Amino acid sequence: MAITTTDSALLRLLQLSSAALPVGGYSFSQGLEYAIDDAWLSDQLAVKDWLSLQLSESLACVDLPLLFRQINAAKQQDMSAMVYWNDYALACRETAELRLTDTAMGRALIKLMEKLELPITMPTLNEVSFVTAFALAAEHWGIEVRAASHGYCWSWLENQVAAATKLVPLGQTSAQQLLGELMEDIPQAVEHAAAVVDEHIGASLPALAMASASHETQYSRLFRS
Repeated sequence: MAITTTDSALLRLLQLSSAALPVGGYSFSQGLEYAIDDAWLSDQLAVKDWLSLQLSESLACVDLPLLFRQINAAKQQDMSAMVYWNDYALACRETAELRLTDTAMGRALIKLMEKLELPITMPTLNEVSFVTAFALAAEHWGIEVRAASHGYCWSWLENQVAAATKLVPLGQTSAQQLLGELMEDIPQAVEHAAAVVDEHIGASLPALAMASASHETQYSRLFRS
């Protein structure tokens, strides 16, 4: 696999996938908080298995294939395709909290692009998936689709490990070890996503859905979802 990008596009990718990007990714645990609170996960290895499964069976089968399609649709200015795949992304969120994570981050990124006065052509949408917003920014900044996919995965992974660092808790060294181990799975996830045909986009992780749904009524929590 070869990824080619200009220096300016690389810098924009770093900006887009940074934890400092004000889209609120740090405030969502995506079910991780409940899974740890209920002792489903209790150490670094358990968290690694949890996140590795999500990367290979959820991001690689839903988010990344949709990101490929949304970047292509943005390049072609195909608004009908963007609306279709945006709605598809939202339909794949199995709980109200997972949908909230997606739409809150999507809305925040669109708002940021507006404040930066980026000349983005937006389809008319009631709710914006983060996948769609990420694709619009990546296409505008000329970020190659596989590079954008790596950045999307990194953004998700860094936020999840940051959540685990607070919740397990993990030390900073353990968190870096976890990031180092899991980032090795990202290229394979991206290549898998590139080969997914339209009718195979989708995934179901029942434990993740149950953890997310249970988190909605958890008696005390640090994260919005």
